[in-house]
Amino acid sequence: MKKSSRTGISPSFVKICICNLRTGMSLRSLGVELHCRCIQTESRPIGRHIEKVELIPANSHCEETEIIATLKKDGQEVCLDPEAPWVKKVIQRIMAKTP
Repeated sequence: MKKSSRTGISPSFVKICICNLRTGMSLRSLGVELHCRCIQTESRPIGRHIEKVELIPANSHCEETEIIATLKKDGQEVCLDPEAPWVKKVIQRIMAKTP
């Protein structure tokens, strides 16, 4: 792939960005998070109110592992404290069920 001598950005990347701008797409709409989703975390036990749990490993956009629970009652997403003992137990149960 040929790189632009001035910026070090490939022409293909620039074309993709221009196409995305034209169609109104953003990286977030493509499922790419550009920052951490969790600003605050919940450490109080809320286990029986959880419908599902999503584990997002640390990556280039967020240094922290994020654990996001969706609540049964209203579908609200709550960030869980990965260091809370009850959250660790929930994650262990999920990992034990995963083949």
